[in-house]
Amino acid sequence: QVRLVGSGGGLVQAGGSLGLSCAASGNIFIVTTMGWYRQAPGKQRELVATITRGGSTNYADSVKGRFTISRDTAKNTVSLQMNVLKSEDTGVYYCNLRQRTGWDVNEYEYWGQGTQVTVSS
Repeated sequence: QVRLVGSGGGLVQAGGSLGLSCAASGNIFIVTTMGWYRQAPGKQRELVATITRGGSTNYADSVKGRFTISRDTAKNTVSLQMNVLKSEDTGVYYCNLRQRTGWDVNEYEYWGQGTQVTVSS
């Protein structure tokens, strides 16, 4: 199994900054993508940012220019630096990992437990 442990988050005023980190452990094989998703109350979980093994990044339009995702491939960690936070960034942020085992063609997906980010206006 794969375990994702996130840290960071908390309460911040609008315009402030927060950082999130996530470390993967367990049966790690060929990690293809790591990233962050979030879920606001009453809404569906949505993509925030992802980063591939090769370093290619993808951001939700709502966070472009404010959030930066980074990854340490050797340590299987992913971080998210969030700047100029807005009240609409409030939600539970989930770390995500996708990997291949090399034994089949499937890609397997894992989720962290979630960490709360609250931005007060």
